[in-house]
Formats: sequence, C-alpha cells, structure tokens
Amino acid sequence: MGSFDKFKIWVLFICLISELGHGFYLPGSYPHKYGVGDFLNVKVNSLTSIDTELPYSYYSLPFCKPDEGVKDSAENLGELLMGDRIENSPYRFKMYTNETEVFLCQTKPLSGEEFKLLKERIDEMYQVNLILDNLPAIRYTKKENYFLRWTGYPVGIKVQDAYYMFNHLKFTVLVHKFEETNVARVMGTGDGSEVISTVGNSGSDTPGYMVVGFEVIPCSFQHTPDSLKNLKMYNKLPSPIKCDPTTVSMAIKENEPVAFSYEVNFVESDIKWPSRWDAYLKMEGAKVHWFSILNSLMVITFLAGIVLVIFLRTVRRDLARYDELDKEAQAQMNEELSGWKLVVGDVFRAPSNPGLLCAMVGDGVQILGMGVVTIMFAALGFMSPASRGTLITGMLFFYMILGVAAGYVSVRLWRTIFCGDHKGWVSVAWKAACFFPGIAFTILTILNFLLWGSHSTGAIPFSLFVVLILLWFCISVPLTLIGGYLGAKAPHIEYPVRTNQIPREIPPQKYPSWLLVLGAGTLPFGTLFIELFFIMSSLWMGRVYYVFGFLLIVMILLVVVCAEVSLVLTYMHLCVEDWKWWWKSFFASGSVAIYIFMYSINYLIFDLKSLSGPVSATLYLGYSLFMVLAIMFATGTVGFLSSFWFVHYLFSSVKLD
Repeated sequence: MGSFDKFKIWVLFICLISELGHGFYLPGSYPHKYGVGDFLNVKVNSLTSIDTELPYSYYSLPFCKPDEGVKDSAENLGELLMGDRIENSPYRFKMYTNETEVFLCQTKPLSGEEFKLLKERIDEMYQVNLILDNLPAIRYTKKENYFLRWTGYPVGIKVQDAYYMFNHLKFTVLVHKFEETNVARVMGTGDGSEVISTVGNSGSDTPGYMVVGFEVIPCSFQHTPDSLKNLKMYNKLPSPIKCDPTTVSMAIKENEPVAFSYEVNFVESDIKWPSRWDAYLKMEGAKVHWFSILNSLMVITFLAGIVLVIFLRTVRRDLARYDELDKEAQAQMNEELSGWKLVVGDVFRAPSNPGLLCAMVGDGVQILGMGVVTIMFAALGFMSPASRGTLITGMLFFYMILGVAAGYVSVRLWRTIFCGDHKGWVSVAWKAACFFPGIAFTILTILNFLLWGSHSTGAIPFSLFVVLILLWFCISVPLTLIGGYLGAKAPHIEYPVRTNQIPREIPPQKYPSWLLVLGAGTLPFGTLFIELFFIMSSLWMGRVYYVFGFLLIVMILLVVVCAEVSLVLTYMHLCVEDWKWWWKSFFASGSVAIYIFMYSINYLIFDLKSLSGPVSATLYLGYSLFMVLAIMFATGTVGFLSSFWFVHYLFSSVKLD
C-alpha cells in the first residue's frame, strides 16, 4: 500500500470520527428545543455560603412554594454527597414571552424564629442558587470598569442596623434559534436502511429556541399593601416595579409579611448551545492562570530532568567501576570502601509491619488509578460541569472497580517480601479492603454528625450511608479479595541476592534520615501548589473547576517527580549503608501530603478569612485531612514501587560473589 493510499485511509478515518462526534452528546447535556409559549420551569438548589460552608435547603427560609408542592428532582450519588438538593420552584416562564410585574406570593407574617433565621442567613452571606435548563443563574457586578461573575444571588443585605431582603428578581433568558437541518441521514445497514431525519421535523415552520444563558438581577422592592389585594400567583401587579440593584427598600421585620415578584425578558443571542457554559468557566486573571501553570511545569520538568541525569550517571559510574574489577579487587574494595554494595545481604530484609506496608501500597495503587482514570475521563469531557455529581459518582465507581488492583498488588508484594509464602494473604487482602476505606468512613461519620447537628443538606442521609456501606462490603471488598486471590496465584518477584540471617549494623549517621525524608516532599509539592490553589478555590469558594487537561499533565508530572525523589533518597540511604529503605521510600514521596496540609491551613487563615464558627473550621480541616491522606497513599505508593524496581535492578546488575 502506497503512502498516498495510507494518507487517504487516515483522512477517511478522521472524517468518520468527527462525523460521529458531530452527532454525539454527553448524557444529560443534549440540547432541548422549546417552542414559543412552552413553559420553562426554574429549579432551586441548596443555599450556599463561603462564610460557613454549610449548605441548607432553599425552603428552610420563608420563600414562596409552588402550588403543586415541593418535589425533589432526580439526584445521583455524587450530588447527594456534595450536598446538592435540587427542588422545583414557583418561578416559571413562557418561552420568548416577556413578562413584567408578575406577583408570586406573600408570605405569612414572619415569626420570631423565621426573622432571626433570616438575619443569620443574611449575616452569613448565603446565596440563592437557581437553575434553568441545567444552567445556574449568573449575576454580574461591575467593579472598576470590569465585570465580575457570580452564580446565584444573596438572600439579602444588611445596611447599618436594618436587614433588607431581595424579593424581586429580574431574569434575562438568553436564547438561540434552534438550527434544524434539511439533510436526512441514512441509518441502518443493507436493504433495511431507512432515511430518517435526525433533528426534529425539518418541514415545520414553528420556530424553536434553546436556552443558552440565564442571568438574574436581585432587587429589594417594597410593595404597598393595597397593590397586593386579591392577587393570586402569576397575576400582574397593578403598579410598575423599578428594579434598581443599587437601592434597597424591602426591610424585613418581625410579624410582617414579605411579598415576592419577578419579571423576565428573553433576548436572542449569538451564543451557540455548545458554548453556553463559557460564561461560567471564564476566570478573572485567566492569562495569569495559564502562564503560572506552564511556568511551573517547565521549571519542575527542568529540575526533574537534571536530577534524573545526575542520578543515572552516578549509578552507571558505580556499576561500571564494580563490573570492571575482578573478584579479588572487588573483595579488596569492599574491605576498604563503604557503599551500597556492602548492604547486599540486608537490602531485601523484610521491613517492620510488612502487612501494613502491603495494605497501604495496595490502597495507594487503587487511589492513584482512580485519580488518573477519573481525570482522563474529565479531560475528555465525560464529566463536564453540566452533569452535576458525575465527577464524584465516577470516582466512587472507579475506586470500587480498582479494588481488584489493590488486592493483587498488596498480596503479591506480601508474597515477594516472604519469598513466595502464601500464608496470611487473606489477612493482607482484608487489610487492603478495609484500611483506607475505614479511615475515610470514620472521618466522614464524625463530620456527618456535625452536619446533622447543624441541620445542613450537606449531611449524608442515613439511607445513603447504608448504600455506601453496602457498596463497600458487597462490591469493593469482594473485588479486593478476588484481586488478592489472583495475587496469591501469580508468581512472586524473586530477589537477585540472598539475605543474611544476622542483620548488619547500620553505622551512625551524620544527620537524621527521617529529616531528609520529610524534606523530600518539597519538590513534588512544587509541581502542584499553583494548581492546588485553583482546586481549593473550586472546593471552598464556589468556583467551577474545568482545566482537567492541565490537571492531568500536572498529575503525570507529579508521578514522575515522586518516583525520582524516592529513587534519589533510596540511593543516598544505601550509600551510607542504611538498608531500611522500605518505609523511607514510601514516605519520601508521600511526605508531600504534609506540605499540602500545611498549605490547607494557610488557605484557611489567609483566603477563607470569613469562615466562621468551630463547626465550619472542623469540617474544613476534616475534609482536608481526608484529602491529604489519599494523596499520601497515592504518592507514597509511586515512590515505593519505583524504589523497589530500582533496588531490584541495581542488585541484579552488579557482579556478586
């Protein structure tokens, strides 16, 4: 086949892939066509605040309720774990039908408890989150000639000693005309193929529209009692409403009702449906964001390259020196010199607490695999912000499936440490299945009691707790045991040297080895600390994180740097005749978790200054501890496995007596 023919085949293949992608939409993110006059129903999500980090139900405050009653929307596992509670609302529009002065409802006179709760929520800067056609309501504020974007709007505002509520909402719905095609596509094969129009009815003259933007301007407007007489929901108010977001007039008072109203304006926009999330994904200082990440990647790659080159040259020189000598010269050199070759009889001596090490390495493989696969799927667009909760749901799914890898690695490492002995592999597999999940379950249970006590929607419901336990013991544990069984059947890794019966005494060290181990985490931390800021902002400041492609690159670079750092430290310890490298290689790269936790505390003090109350601080530190433990297991595993491969390769490459 000629080069030109190969080129034509590749072009045809690329065209086919692009054509498939043209008609492919991710689950939950396909476009919805609305005809003129079709009803659009607004949904409400939990009230959120960066001041407390405790989400609450929308209807925990005295807002208007729909006539048909409050109904929960279908939620996935990830949404429930993130504290989202999506419910219906009384706000409803007609497509491409502008409405003004729409009366919604008037609440009952505020009781003392409701008045106090409203004041607390306003003081704590709680935001109301509305959703239309899967798009969160976005609010723009102007500051020094540029616009800031916010999702949601505040419950109210405090001016001097008075509290004002935003009770009138001015909605702007951006729509884009539905682009129908007159080109029918052939679906099917052979004689049974049929000509089917894939998009709507191409002969219809009725225009259709897609929602491509949802904006809100909150206003505080004082309705006169006379204007509200005999009005029902969705009636038109007799007097016009001037929505001015810079002034407030609806002061809330005990034993007085609050009236709610809204207006909606439809605007045809040039924004196309695939680009409608761009407004939410734009960050202020985006150029600085990209430049900082690229700069960090380049610097760390350069440093890691230097370390790797120096390291390989040093090891190769040592190997060359020993290989060039005859046996007598080697024996004489061993007597005169100290170095890594002197620990040949102890380098593969079983470490202390081998079962715990095997379980931690197995769990680390499981966590690392989950992270890599999840970020890859997210970078490909399968877990976009439009599909709420899919990221957490995907992480749980991949974690459970990768239990097989955890059991396999932990048991095979156990058998390798004990030279192929099968005894105790079931216990090791059980440890791998329960060690990290047990720690996570304990932390989440303690935090959940705090959330239950605060009546927050962030609390995991008891029924979901039962579901998580069933997933753990009915799926994850059996898969880990199956992996352990496969690890027990697989051949163990044979050591290239024999281990002496009597352990060699380690010479006194000039500096504590653990000090060097703890300091080794600084280089891996340098690969991710800039990206860590954006991740923390997404988790705690309500921003949307979307640069998963860069996160994947950072994660790959982190794995490389962790492996290199652990190799260097292991080599340094062997050169000073310290043969206890097993745990030190794990914590050399795993110590990056210490710096991440210190960064989390720094972020709490300097960036989350407004975080109030011991419950909020405890929740923040608890979730941060859970995160850094997972990172320690994953990075420590990378360091240990790379060091194990290096030590095995080093002592199998040198001539021994």
